[in-house]
Amino acid sequence: MKRRATIIGIAAVSVAASITVLIIWMMQPSYDDTVKGCQKALAAQSEAGGEGKPSACKDVKEDDYMGLVVGQAFDELPQEDQDLLDYHDDGSINDSIG
Repeated sequence: MKRRATIIGIAAVSVAASITVLIIWMMQPSYDDTVKGCQKALAAQSEAGGEGKPSACKDVKEDDYMGLVVGQAFDELPQEDQDLLDYHDDGSINDSIG
């Protein structure tokens, strides 16, 4: 009887620990959430005139971070300059670049 109670107690503690670990794991932000947070931090830093890599971007892969930085720089360009970069060249001379 005592042995059965011990086994039941150990099983209950194991199940409770497993559920706790699962809940903690599920509450962690996804990589997409991390990238979105980094994008917001870059925009806020840009408005404040700051430089460097924000702490919100520490878990973002380097290639993704560089893409966000370039995108932020593009967004800061005046509309006239963005229009010069935003064209489609279909490979022939037919006024596709204007």
